[in-house]
Amino acid sequence: MPPPADIVKVAIEWPGAFPKLMEIDQKKPLSAIIKEVCEGWSLGNHENFALQIADATNFYITEKNRNDIKNGSILRLTTSPYQTAVQLHERIQSTSMDAKLESLKDLANASRDITFAQEFINLDGISLLTQMVESGTDFGDLLSFTLTAFVELMDHGIVSWDTFSVAFIKKIAGYVNKSAMDTAVLQRSLAILESMVLNSQDLYHKVAQEITIGQLIPHLQGTDQDIQTYTVAVINALFLKAPEEKRQEMAHILAQKQLRSIILSNVIRSPTPINDEMAHQLYVLQVLTFNLLEDRMMTKMDPQDQAQRDIIFELRRIAFDVECDPNNSGSIEKRKSMYTRDYKKLGFINHVNPAVDFTQIPPGMLALDNMLYFARHHQDAYIRIVLENSSREDKHECPFGRSSIELTKMLCEILKVGELPSENCHDFHPMFFTHDRSFEEFFCICIQLLNKTWKEMRATSEDFNKVMQVVREQIMRALTLKPNSLDQFKSRLQNLSYTEILKIRQSERMNQEDFQSRPILELKEKIQPEIMELIKQQRLNRLCDGTCFRKISSRRRQDKFWYCRLSPNHKVLHYGDLEESPQGEVPHDSLQDKLPVADIKAVITGKDCPHMKEKGALKQNKEVLELAFSVLYESDEYLNFIAPDKHEYCVWTDGLNALLGKEMTSDYTKSDMDTLLSMEMKLRLLDLENIQIPEAPPPIPKEPSNYDFVYDCN
Repeated sequence: MPPPADIVKVAIEWPGAFPKLMEIDQKKPLSAIIKEVCEGWSLGNHENFALQIADATNFYITEKNRNDIKNGSILRLTTSPYQTAVQLHERIQSTSMDAKLESLKDLANASRDITFAQEFINLDGISLLTQMVESGTDFGDLLSFTLTAFVELMDHGIVSWDTFSVAFIKKIAGYVNKSAMDTAVLQRSLAILESMVLNSQDLYHKVAQEITIGQLIPHLQGTDQDIQTYTVAVINALFLKAPEEKRQEMAHILAQKQLRSIILSNVIRSPTPINDEMAHQLYVLQVLTFNLLEDRMMTKMDPQDQAQRDIIFELRRIAFDVECDPNNSGSIEKRKSMYTRDYKKLGFINHVNPAVDFTQIPPGMLALDNMLYFARHHQDAYIRIVLENSSREDKHECPFGRSSIELTKMLCEILKVGELPSENCHDFHPMFFTHDRSFEEFFCICIQLLNKTWKEMRATSEDFNKVMQVVREQIMRALTLKPNSLDQFKSRLQNLSYTEILKIRQSERMNQEDFQSRPILELKEKIQPEIMELIKQQRLNRLCDGTCFRKISSRRRQDKFWYCRLSPNHKVLHYGDLEESPQGEVPHDSLQDKLPVADIKAVITGKDCPHMKEKGALKQNKEVLELAFSVLYESDEYLNFIAPDKHEYCVWTDGLNALLGKEMTSDYTKSDMDTLLSMEMKLRLLDLENIQIPEAPPPIPKEPSNYDFVYDCN
């Protein structure tokens, strides 16, 4: 008979003794189990002992996490978290430098466990560490491990960041401001400053007084990408938490210090490949920079404001090279008529008072800013577009004013101006770091594209929305290729003419739709089960290969990893914690935990997952919700996942549903089905190319009057 569900078979180690094999009754109190283990080795004072997971994490077993113990786990008997915390609290104050260093190393390692962290913090351990830092007597490895332990302890969110003194902040900022500082100390100091700024508005003001952009810039000019990443993260944190009225001022300082060109030279164009964390920080910086446009995007034009009206006069003057002095000769009616004519040529919707066109938000005044930039910095192209459309027939002219307003709105949507950066996105574009006015230059390229596409489509005013759809597709397709410069982006657009877009659309349509005649549909229905079985096998094979998942914590760069894979016989899920992201597959025997597939009750996704319902879980980030899924087993036990990306999410949810005999419903299954079905259909119909397939099968001919034509074998 199988053992009861509450009985777990484990091995328990004790230094200097042979490991014990024993059965743990999960219904018994943990203290009783520890007492039983201690008595087995004749150890007294069992309350001074605890059990740990015997792996690199050394996490303590508590009443809360004891259900994570699986059959076959290896545990270790060790001193209790309280006793360990008391010992380390005493040892780190040792006068012997060697003893102090070893104790700080142990503290940095032990602090990753929240049970130990709580005990050490209760002993006022955080204050002790901050006093050690403030005293300034430690340096090198001593200081590095002190700061590492501090970061690990604060990462649990037990202690508020608001409790730290100005002296401590000055000391940490001093490590960052020094030109020659130990790399490990600098890295931890930058991480502490970032957390301070992000977690406390009061600390933001204190840190901003101690750290200047000029002091951070030199750290970007080195070759250590981790230091560069932490530095950009601190700049982003200062940018994100700055009061709205100070963000433009900070952007001006960043421009003065040439942050963009330094990042371009030392990070983006560095021979070292950009890792995911740096890509995320560059994406955040890109988003925060474009968000500076939000104020102009949401500002309506005041038709009574003469300074704003003068910008429209300037657009007219540059286009038609005329004097805009309102006191020039001619009657008022004549001047109004002339203005109306010119504003019509400029493509405004309201020919009499074009200021009304800029009262729509978004894009508000941002559209007018873009038009003026284009007219001043690309004057020849601007004049050519305006005059070219002035000479066309009315119905075929491309309205520059209306186009600019709608294009600016579209570009703001594409670049998500005004939205906060996502926690998981790495989608930065190198070309936006190649110019100080990258958004305006982006607009200038796209408005010329719009005019070119308008001509290629031979569009009229009724086709305006169709043209905008094509232009959006051209821009999105060019951006997907991640051009390294604005010139490269422009050149990619040249290859995406309207004719090319039509070809791409037709090709995609052919791949997606195929023929719709009844014989073809019947053939499709016959082939579909074979294709679905093929997709199912692929999903299960991918589960057998396994995937590395993140254990996401409040600080992204402190993420831990765990690995999960399906056994080759599809009977068991093997999983276990890892210290770092693996380079290849992780073998089954190195994954200590097992979950029989037969025990799986259901697969749960999205906000219904238990780890998404926890208080403040990942701030309910939308992207994370879309990647979360859980496996329910036994009565109320869960194995919780957060997939690294959408593809892995679909692979795992499909594979788990296939194991349970349920339908695979992910977007990737549909996509794979469409692709494979299309290929199989084309292969089977290859011999019928250029032959029209009738809607209905041909009629069966009448029986012949005799069968004399049949050869008699006898």
